[in-house]
Amino acid sequence: MTVPESYSFTRYLSAKKTVDDRALNRCVWGELARRLDALQANQETRLLEVGAGIGTMIERMIEWNALSRADYLAIDQLAENIAAANQRLPVWAETKGFRALPKTADWEITSAGCQVQVHFECADLFAFASRRHTRLWDVLIAHAFLDLLDISRALPVLFSLLNPGGLFYFTINFDGLTLLEPVIDPLYDEHILALYHRTMDERVTEGLPSGDSRAGRHLFEHLRRAGAQLLEAGASDWVVFPTTGGYPGEEAYFLHFILWTIEQALRNHIEIEPRRFQRWIEERHAQVERAELVYIAHQIDFLGRWDG
Repeated sequence: MTVPESYSFTRYLSAKKTVDDRALNRCVWGELARRLDALQANQETRLLEVGAGIGTMIERMIEWNALSRADYLAIDQLAENIAAANQRLPVWAETKGFRALPKTADWEITSAGCQVQVHFECADLFAFASRRHTRLWDVLIAHAFLDLLDISRALPVLFSLLNPGGLFYFTINFDGLTLLEPVIDPLYDEHILALYHRTMDERVTEGLPSGDSRAGRHLFEHLRRAGAQLLEAGASDWVVFPTTGGYPGEEAYFLHFILWTIEQALRNHIEIEPRRFQRWIEERHAQVERAELVYIAHQIDFLGRWDG
């Protein structure tokens, strides 16, 4: 593909599904799946996903046989993500051999041994949590989301939505390492990526801190202070690389989007000379076009229990 002239966040979320599929830590996933089997053997299990994007985690959990008797609510603040999720789900279900029955803006996904109620809602996490909920949830999921928040503020809010003894599955939490190969200029590459990470630490949303470039490692202490019991944790690195046929799926678009994100974060940075930075960005995009660029981002997955 050629370098995009404009970028779509929903297309990026779709493009990164295969990247996430490879990245998710299988030890953490395996423990989650084992505990979900036990929960669903006795009752319909209620799951809540926050920052759910276009619903790729729902698709994954059904396709990977983690859900059999479940009620799954997915919330996201962006209306375009919720719209895309409602459009994707029936198409995905048909291609994977499931039935997706519409039920007043909700969905029932069925197959042999699987009956999952799916609901999408456009909602801000903190506004959603402030409501009076008649029932809480058995499992809480935050996928590639917590490193966009002030975690110390967000965790008590998140845990207020869980039943005592409920599980939490927090995945793809960025942990301070970005690698781009091949190197263009070792010192300059390091400088650019260090400044990029700093923008995560300095990010403010609606007047409040909203990011952490080392969220993965810091989550261990955040969870301990919040009184959560950690059951499993492990690395979930994004590793994107070309094969003889180029990049799989839409992963070239994923890479272009990552480079565009770096460009947007640093384009007016006081410590960067604009013309040199623009040449660097253009060369990185060209590496994608030549199927040369290798991209690695270090992240960590967590599974735990909240006893209240």
